[in-house]
Amino acid sequence: MGKYIIAGNWKMNKLPSETCAFVKEVAEATKGASCEVVCCTPFVNLSEAVKGAEGTHVKIGAENLHFEDKGAYTGEVSADMLTDLGVTYVIIGHSERRQYFAETDETVNKKTIKALEKGLLPIVCVGESLEEREAGITMDLIAIQIKKAFANISAADAAKVVVAYEPIWAIGTGKTATAEQAEEVCGGIRAILSSLYDEETAKAVTIQYGGSMNASNAAELLSKPNIDGGLIGGASLKSADFAKITEAAK
Repeated sequence: MGKYIIAGNWKMNKLPSETCAFVKEVAEATKGASCEVVCCTPFVNLSEAVKGAEGTHVKIGAENLHFEDKGAYTGEVSADMLTDLGVTYVIIGHSERRQYFAETDETVNKKTIKALEKGLLPIVCVGESLEEREAGITMDLIAIQIKKAFANISAADAAKVVVAYEPIWAIGTGKTATAEQAEEVCGGIRAILSSLYDEETAKAVTIQYGGSMNASNAAELLSKPNIDGGLIGGASLKSADFAKITEAAK
């Protein structure tokens, strides 16, 4: 399956003045990790994050980008700006972006295409609400999100995309999908990708679980065959907890 990637999503946490030292702390705590280790930080922290990761195994990611190269888009950040800083990954379509900032399946697709065009590795988020899960339409919704996100993307580029399954009802709530629930959806995502492309491409895609994965439940979740890593929220803000998750990726 896809390579194991444990990515921390800091969200709107930590100051720029704290960032360099903390990334160095993460690098030390995760030394020898057998997976890719990523810290995704707020835009204003990225320069310090890149500085902290220099000479280490840690990669730096952004939490969003705009799909245009430049122009009159006050408050936005382009892919070129991110690559110029030394950023490697970018989160696209996180449920909080969809919920609070009008992100749509269409803009997710545009941003994913732009990220790939500029050499960034997109972490594309998909997931369902509690109401949608209880209505039994989880996989119907996920299929739409995946098909729209990967529209007009070649198999060669699709293999570079990371998909993060994040059940919205399990983000920041303390609730976690059971390992079986997470595996069922992640396996379903791989099946959808196989139908869109081919089995080889689907196997190459890293599929993360992103709903309240932490130091205590990571090993069980990561033991499942279709879960290739995690998109970590709160636990990524504590280097010791984050390190335990990367250790579980073995």
